[in-house]
Amino acid sequence: MAEGSTRAVLAALAANVTIAVLKFAGFLLTGASSMLAEAVHSLADSGNQVLLLIGGKRARRPADVRHPFGYGQERYIYSFLVSVMLFSLGGLFALYEAYEKWREPEPLDDRWWWAPIVILLGAIVSESLSLRTAVRQSNRVRSRGWLSFLRGTKTPELPVVLLEDTAAITGLSFALAAIIATLLTGNGIWDALGTALIGLLLITVAVFLAVETTSLLVGESATADNRRRITEAIEHSATAQVVELKTLHMGPEQLVVTARLSLSRAETTGSETSGPLFECLADIEARIRREVPIVTDVVLQPVPAAER
Repeated sequence: MAEGSTRAVLAALAANVTIAVLKFAGFLLTGASSMLAEAVHSLADSGNQVLLLIGGKRARRPADVRHPFGYGQERYIYSFLVSVMLFSLGGLFALYEAYEKWREPEPLDDRWWWAPIVILLGAIVSESLSLRTAVRQSNRVRSRGWLSFLRGTKTPELPVVLLEDTAAITGLSFALAAIIATLLTGNGIWDALGTALIGLLLITVAVFLAVETTSLLVGESATADNRRRITEAIEHSATAQVVELKTLHMGPEQLVVTARLSLSRAETTGSETSGPLFECLADIEARIRREVPIVTDVVLQPVPAAER
């Protein structure tokens, strides 16, 4: 895992552990189901960050006989587990609590009416600081709009933390509004409504993350910019033309490149084991690696004259 991604995950973990404890305290003092839903949300987020750190550590293992391209895709697997965890522990639990509260709405214990408000406001500040860290780290690698970045990045940790923190701030706002409305009206329906909104929010984020991470697990090609760089590196000296180019991310910083090339007559004169051919292919591979440093494996195949 890159240093920036690790920093964002650790910041989110520290914030969520602290906030989860405070939210559980707020629930015990008031009995607000929206506070309980938010506490479970923060607990699930804390588990999510731990999973991301484990995935990042396991992905750094060196390649071996059984996994010749390394373990980089483990980061995608653990990010997918995060989306499932966010859905099951966060979203579904919140919807269940909302249903129970809707069936039997109860007023909140107003002896400690100020406690949940203070806790939620503090949590919003803490989550905002965590989100600021994630935004700063993302801006270092982001070159397009936020939606395009979330859908196109090959680094799974940053989108997870960005969406988790954004969902957390939005969910905290729902909980704060629901608790204030319940305290003012004495009607527990508002608490149930806030809890339901939190559940729907978490499920929406979880589904988005699951879809995007599944795409990475299935296997995504290099970005359009990197494909352009690779093509230009191959065709740099006009001795080769790209017939077919295939790329595959085995991890965020692990890119496999295979290309079928049409070489000039001068480079293919003689047998295929001749020096000029090997020198030409070695030069092309070196240029590809210079242009796109995350390339780990390159396979270049000259196309026979009959196929050109």
